[in-house]
Amino acid sequence: MDCKVALQESDGDVEKAIVFLRKKGLATASKKSGRSTEEGLIGSYIHAGGKIGVMVEVNCETDFVARNPEFQGLVKDLGMQIAGSNPPPLYVRKEEVPEELIEKERAIFKAQAMESKKPEAVIEKIAEGKVTKFLQSICLLEQPYLKNPEITVLEFVAETVAKVGENIQVRRFVRYQLGEGEA
Repeated sequence: MDCKVALQESDGDVEKAIVFLRKKGLATASKKSGRSTEEGLIGSYIHAGGKIGVMVEVNCETDFVARNPEFQGLVKDLGMQIAGSNPPPLYVRKEEVPEELIEKERAIFKAQAMESKKPEAVIEKIAEGKVTKFLQSICLLEQPYLKNPEITVLEFVAETVAKVGENIQVRRFVRYQLGEGEA
């Protein structure tokens, strides 16, 4: 039924209908984001011949959804996303990044931009663009989704929320790489 409405809203244009459905899914996901998530799964993913391993905790509202193939696929795909990201993400969401780190990077980017001898307003925009790109590289939910780089991981999670009808939260993850951390 949603597809029929989307096609009517977009005058039969399939591409516009897809965009309409994605926007609707994101709106649905944002409405559910305040609900409690105390169930879910801890998934693991081993990649590259056993040289990279990931554990990720993803929460939902009910154990029924946690057993749902859509939800389980999401958990697996998030594990692959974390394993396949280079550089790997350090945080789940950008709100977790310490403000001091953001300010330090902003100052570095601003200093680099000043060397270009451009106007101050342009320098600010360049620095802010680089800060945004920096956050995308270190925050899981801000990264382009590996299986569909046209959307972010956050949008992929939101699409799953729309499909399963429950709030989903990526809580935490840990990534191990063979030989990492040696002196």
